[in-house]
Amino acid sequence: MAKRIDVSGLDAYYGKVHAVADVSLTIEPRSVTALIGPSGCGKSTFLRTLNRMHEVIPGARVSGKVRLDELDIYAPDVDPVDVRRTVGMVFQRPNPFPTMSIYDNVAAGLKLSGVRRKSVLDEAVERSLRSANLWVEVRSRLNKPGASLSGGQQQRLCIARAIAVEPDVLLMDEPCSALDPISTIAIEDLMVELKERYTIVIVTHNMQQAARVSDVTAFFTISAPGEPGRLVEADTTRKIFSNPAEKATEDYITGRFG
Repeated sequence: MAKRIDVSGLDAYYGKVHAVADVSLTIEPRSVTALIGPSGCGKSTFLRTLNRMHEVIPGARVSGKVRLDELDIYAPDVDPVDVRRTVGMVFQRPNPFPTMSIYDNVAAGLKLSGVRRKSVLDEAVERSLRSANLWVEVRSRLNKPGASLSGGQQQRLCIARAIAVEPDVLLMDEPCSALDPISTIAIEDLMVELKERYTIVIVTHNMQQAARVSDVTAFFTISAPGEPGRLVEADTTRKIFSNPAEKATEDYITGRFG
């Protein structure tokens, strides 16, 4: 079930480097929220704090709160592995497991969770590939390597892999940046379909993409080199692109800086 994300007073660090400062943001379920802003402003770092991937980096840490509905994901008794199962992630470049078949790529997370019954795996693989609009293209070659697919197909395979374990939230870090325009449209159409079941947060440098697919847009920036990234404003995408509250947002969207 799609979950609401409530972030309050979040700071993220890489060792002594303060990467993101004092972010408070509510992300509604069954919506697409786009994170935009210039390079180096902490968008991807912030994204990774939402499923505790940030702390995988040595020396990285987070303060503040991130809640999935009522669950504080940084509470001492919360297992990060459980968080990452609930909050799936799709990365910038398609990263199917190169030695695994299409089938095994999709089933990998389920097998790690202890699912062994073939009928259950078969059903989950087909359901996930259908949800990723990939089933028709690959159903006759499920035993072929995932890496044999085109770039756009590989990214949809990674989405299928992420949703096979039935997460509540799907994070996407520039999911179309390495893809051609046709594959990009396919992924964008898929996001619109998937938001009916998931809470989706994407990082994008493509203003047109943010305008096309997102319900809410959040603009991050840095005030000066070496300063942490900060959330400037977040609002409906329509308002951010037509009448933003902050001049810095308008300057970025219109290409006057960043």
